[in-house]
Amino acid sequence: MLTAVLAFFIDCILGDPRSRFHPVVLMGNLIAWLEHCFYRPEDTNEKKLLCGGMLALIVLVVCYEAAWCILRLLGLIPLPHVGMALEALLLAFMISPKSLAAAGMEIRALLKAGDLPEARRKVGWIVGRDTEKLSVPEVSRAAIETVAENTVDGVLAPLFFYLIGGLPLAVLYRAANTMDSMLGYKNAKYLYFGRVAARLDDVLNYIPARIAGVLFVLAAFFLGFDGRGAWRMLHRDAAKHPSPNGGHAEAPTAGALGIRLGGNNYYFGEPHFRAYMGEARREIEADDIQKTVRLMYTVTILFLLLTYGGFLLWQQRGMLF
Repeated sequence: MLTAVLAFFIDCILGDPRSRFHPVVLMGNLIAWLEHCFYRPEDTNEKKLLCGGMLALIVLVVCYEAAWCILRLLGLIPLPHVGMALEALLLAFMISPKSLAAAGMEIRALLKAGDLPEARRKVGWIVGRDTEKLSVPEVSRAAIETVAENTVDGVLAPLFFYLIGGLPLAVLYRAANTMDSMLGYKNAKYLYFGRVAARLDDVLNYIPARIAGVLFVLAAFFLGFDGRGAWRMLHRDAAKHPSPNGGHAEAPTAGALGIRLGGNNYYFGEPHFRAYMGEARREIEADDIQKTVRLMYTVTILFLLLTYGGFLLWQQRGMLF
């Protein structure tokens, strides 16, 4: 448990270093190489589905076993605190709260400075939609939705799987999430080939997303936002999201801030309507990005505090019995 807390603090201090040797970059390289080996445009849909499933299985096994071997090597270090610190460093590579916050805050700063073209360009780095014609509220909405949804994918879920299965399971989750981000598209190329990766990510995020939904409501109360609105929108609108999990972060965020998320997004020039979440009591502003970042950090801290408290109670109960 202390390792997870230490990993969070390491990320807050160091962030996510950009290196070709970063574990997630190496995962991406493995996925890209296997895609080159397995994907054939002329294959039938059934064969694409099978090959995509084989790719997913290989990636999960390789990443899990690599993490297990590293953990065994760390166990050979005669100084336990050194081993724990190195494990925390590896876990810190699996989470990205500082990078997520930095991306959101950079877009906010650009909007506040009136540099809409650069804000559009930077938000295009973190979302898949077309951004060239977005207005200030639309750029803000894109950033808010990304920060809220990635609070689950990039922070809570890796920590959750670490707590129930150690570093190997956290690495396995991160590998699955990386596969989804690379292959989980509903287009002609990946509809079948990436389907296993997309469904796997949905299954793995099911419990963390629902934990996050409750924590977003608690965070709203702690920060003085509209906690009751967050709770109401979580129950009313979470299921409207096209993802089975994304709404559990975005809906309470919308309720907490008194804004409406969702609406028309354009992909390759084609409009795609995403169901509204929340109520448009006011227009979305650049400062709402900062509020969402505060929610993200508060949700993470609450998760660590509550799980650490539960761990201490479990230890105390074990000593009593």
